[in-house]
Amino acid sequence: MFLVGIVAFSACNRFVETRHGTSLPTDVSPELSAIDSLMWQRPDSALAVLRDYLDNDGGDAARHASTGGTFDNHYAHLLLAELLYKNYQFQTNRAELLEAVDYYDSLYACTDVARNVSTNAFLDARSHYINGVGYYEQDNVVEACKEYFKALEVMEKCFEEEELINEKAQFLAYNYTRLSSIFSDLYLHEQDIFFAQQSMTYYNKLDLPSWNTARMLNEIGSQYDMMKQLDSATYYYQKAINVLDDTITLIYRDISAHLIYLEYKKGVCQAETAEQRLRYLLQSSESDRESQVRHMNIGELFYHEKRYDSAWMYLNKVFNTTSNVGLKRQAAEWLVEIGRAKGLETHAYTDFLAPFANQEENNSETKSQLTELYKVFGQAQQERKHQEDIRQHRKRLISIIAGWSLLTLIIIVLFYYFSRRRKQHYKTQIETERQTHKIQQAALAGRLKRSNMALKKQLKHNMENNNANPMQPKADKYEDEPICQQILSVCNNEKNAIKSTVAPSAYADIALTDTQKAELKNVALAHYTPLFETLKQQHPELKEKDFMYCYLCLLGLDNIQIAAMLQCSFSTIWDREKRLKKILDSEERISVVLHGLIIN
Repeated sequence: MFLVGIVAFSACNRFVETRHGTSLPTDVSPELSAIDSLMWQRPDSALAVLRDYLDNDGGDAARHASTGGTFDNHYAHLLLAELLYKNYQFQTNRAELLEAVDYYDSLYACTDVARNVSTNAFLDARSHYINGVGYYEQDNVVEACKEYFKALEVMEKCFEEEELINEKAQFLAYNYTRLSSIFSDLYLHEQDIFFAQQSMTYYNKLDLPSWNTARMLNEIGSQYDMMKQLDSATYYYQKAINVLDDTITLIYRDISAHLIYLEYKKGVCQAETAEQRLRYLLQSSESDRESQVRHMNIGELFYHEKRYDSAWMYLNKVFNTTSNVGLKRQAAEWLVEIGRAKGLETHAYTDFLAPFANQEENNSETKSQLTELYKVFGQAQQERKHQEDIRQHRKRLISIIAGWSLLTLIIIVLFYYFSRRRKQHYKTQIETERQTHKIQQAALAGRLKRSNMALKKQLKHNMENNNANPMQPKADKYEDEPICQQILSVCNNEKNAIKSTVAPSAYADIALTDTQKAELKNVALAHYTPLFETLKQQHPELKEKDFMYCYLCLLGLDNIQIAAMLQCSFSTIWDREKRLKKILDSEERISVVLHGLIIN
């Protein structure tokens, strides 16, 4: 039983994927769905099962009273028409098929193309294709082609290229093959080549025998052969030979015959060699049909070589034995020409050709209509391609904009995140340094306070000694004076060095008192009387604070130390130095200028 394994469908009015990728409503007959799946592999078995279904289950009116009944009815007749064709039988349900085409057109028309349309679109395309087969069986080639083109239009509109696989690829390959065959029959070479190439695109997607591709390559080669583009014909014939897996198939012998005759026409091999090779193929024939074709090949060779007696024998045999109208007609035409040349009786052949007298005129009208259909189809394809290019361009543009927007947003977020982290890091670092500095200042202030107390105690002791012994002589050098020694000991203390990174106010405990300043002035004037008297005479604009700066400079103190001892800001001391340099008209350090004046 071929219906074993059918999956039960539970939800109503939803679409589910079948094994071969076609979505069907959940209320469709599971038997029909199974027959559809079977059709693509075993059309003979599928036809037998479908006929059994129509004779039994399909006739149950009550069973098809649901919403799925209408769908099932049209679906069954679509499958019947397809299976009749696949089993080489003529359509017997033409009226029902036309109803199915209208039904699927209505489903396709009301389908939202933005969502999954594989259900209605594929069935609609299949209905138009098999409707075209029906027109072709009625010898209405133009209407058949219209239906084939309609099927292609539906497929191209509703499916992306990557979706055209499995049965969809097989369907398109067959559709293009039928169009190739129709245009080939009317000797519309350019169009035939186009459709044959399109069919190969989809054959290559399928796991089918290599002869499918070889057959289409052979067809393309034949068209170039008839167009007398012999190099192109040779290329495609040879390519067709190369894709075949073995050398014992009919298609291989057909292509070999084409290559032999092509080499003869190109002058690559002599007529005798071509004849021998064609006779070998004749001996390898496996059917009456193939034998007739090989006789035709040899008869054509003799005809072109003007070996009319031999040609007459082979062509006459083909005419009398073949049921193929095309072979019989070509043989008759050449036999009539040979008969005229040899004075032979040709009534049998002319009588056969008589019904074809007006066929060329009819074919001319058909060719014109098909050429116009092909032109419209090509224009529609170009328009769809153009619209698809626009859509893809917009899609890419939107993707680029979205990508850049996302990248920009990420950069902004990362910048904000790292900026915040860096700010927080700096804030923590500053706070840590501030606390560390505060601790260092407190420790330094304590040390300076103790040093200042010791200095004051020593100064008091010295003053008491001076008062007790007023005749005590002064020191030999200015820097050896007690007050100078005290100042130098504080400023040169490496453990408690005065730093430029610490505000002068932090050294308030070691700053000079007014008493100390007076004592420093006295010892400076005592040691450098001529210097300071000269400065007062020459530069009356000098102030007492300028002289105090000079007293400390003579001890070798720098501006940082002077600022701490006088409790002035660094900028004030630097301005004072700048002022003194201007008064003394020198760019040298003040201590250097003063010592220079002392020496002079």
